[in-house]
Amino acid sequence: MQKRRDALEGTLKNVLCGFLLRVILLASGGERVIIWLDYFEGSFMKKNPWVMLFLLLFVFVSLFAFLLGTSVISLFGGREPSLRVMPRNSIMHLKLEGVIMDGEKFLKTLKKYREEKSIKAFVIEVNSPGGVVGPSQEIYEELNRTRTEFKKPVVAVSPGMIASGAFYAAMGADKLIVAPGAMVGSIGVIMEFANLEKLYDWAKVTRFTINTGKYKDSGAEYRAMRDDERQLFQDMINEVWEQFKEAVAKGRNMKYDDVQAYADGRVMTGASAVKIGFADEVGTVDHAFKVAADLAGIEKYEIFDIPKKRPGLFDLISGSDDEDAFSQLAGKMKGQVGDHLLNQVLRADLMNQPLFLLPGYWPH
Repeated sequence: MQKRRDALEGTLKNVLCGFLLRVILLASGGERVIIWLDYFEGSFMKKNPWVMLFLLLFVFVSLFAFLLGTSVISLFGGREPSLRVMPRNSIMHLKLEGVIMDGEKFLKTLKKYREEKSIKAFVIEVNSPGGVVGPSQEIYEELNRTRTEFKKPVVAVSPGMIASGAFYAAMGADKLIVAPGAMVGSIGVIMEFANLEKLYDWAKVTRFTINTGKYKDSGAEYRAMRDDERQLFQDMINEVWEQFKEAVAKGRNMKYDDVQAYADGRVMTGASAVKIGFADEVGTVDHAFKVAADLAGIEKYEIFDIPKKRPGLFDLISGSDDEDAFSQLAGKMKGQVGDHLLNQVLRADLMNQPLFLLPGYWPH
């Protein structure tokens, strides 16, 4: 009885060891692996089943830990590639796209790479209708700092659209190159408000506020705007409008009156913008890199794009990448579908604030 029990126990050990070994080895597959496995099972495994079981379990656990670690890295997003692989003479390629709601991501990248000695110049590819005043002005200031304090030439180029706040931001560049049919200009400021008073009446909802001054609830959606409030906001956007025109006059080295003549919100083609003086020349993105290289005084160069990390589950949930589609998915995962739809219908994200924005464009 004892001999049968020992024989059965040995057989089970061999079967288990063989199974684990086949799972591990056949994962890397091949006929040589199978031949080696058959030989291995017939010699060492039968003589030392407990040792083999321990070794196989160790290998199995190590492999599982490695796969788990790789999955965790992918889950929470990969790291950006090291800057050490950056070519010696590089021209950084940055993109400014869509409605400018928050320039944090763009500015973070700009500030990070302008400190690199290998980066000799920047090419900013713009395709934007503009956006919020503050971020547009901040991008303008940092582009200007990049070329003046850091001595890195900046060339802005637009193959499609560079309007309003995006045009303002580009005034911080050394050169502006546009496609002949690009939409350029829209120098002006706009504010949007919504009066939902009748909608609240229909829903039998009464809204009111308790405030400390007559202008504290100016722009509220539950009542009509008074004349003095309208004038208050008009004065505000007029002040910002003056800032816009002064930035264009300085950035394009034009007379203020020449800028004023076209600062009524109109858009024009890239070809017309060059004739007026709002852009330097007609050209493509590739041409912009050559112009940047000339300004930097280099003949041979490499184009360096932003290293992209693979977004993980943490990025989706936190919405950390606020300018891409993953932030929208994150909002829906957080139960904000209603808010998202409301913003799309009423453009609530753009209300009650001065905008450098070409009308008709919605944030994504």
